[in-house]
Amino acid sequence: MEADWEFEVGGGAPVIEAWWPGVVDLRRSPSSVVAIREIMELPTLRDVLVRLNAASSPVWTSKCGVWTSADAEHFDADEFDAPPGGTAHTHGCYVDLLPRGEEQWPSTEVVAAVCKTWIAGFRGMPLRSCRADLIIRRAFTPPKRMHLAVTAYLTGTGSTAGKAMAGLEGALALFVSVLCAESTLQ
Repeated sequence: MEADWEFEVGGGAPVIEAWWPGVVDLRRSPSSVVAIREIMELPTLRDVLVRLNAASSPVWTSKCGVWTSADAEHFDADEFDAPPGGTAHTHGCYVDLLPRGEEQWPSTEVVAAVCKTWIAGFRGMPLRSCRADLIIRRAFTPPKRMHLAVTAYLTGTGSTAGKAMAGLEGALALFVSVLCAESTLQ
């Protein structure tokens, strides 16, 4: 699977608002996952969110989104290890990931090392027509504290909408298996 990471922590960069008004705390109530409307569009996301918020996960999630595109010109097949014509359709999602422990990612060096480990796990799997992009961002968490967090963008492409969805579902399965592979906090 193709994968990359980067920092977006500068002045005008997006900031993750951990406790935004619509947040569903899946750590306290995993069954409330049914309240997240994105799982209607992407049912695979249901199990992914539950696993990412489990006590054994190194992260918890605060927000997610789903999108589709039929704009083949927007995506480069090489960036997805896709065959020619393999980016005609695209399905994607993002998930905001926050560290489970308050001092888990105390510096940019630590969170960068975590992202590099995850990326190595993604790249080590022979999964074509999909990719993961991890963006390290600042995050506001109560009480008005600033931490580092990660927005994970997962994308699947294909010559048909069904193949693109299969690519995204494969990427999500790999993503959650890599992130939740260890039972200790990273």
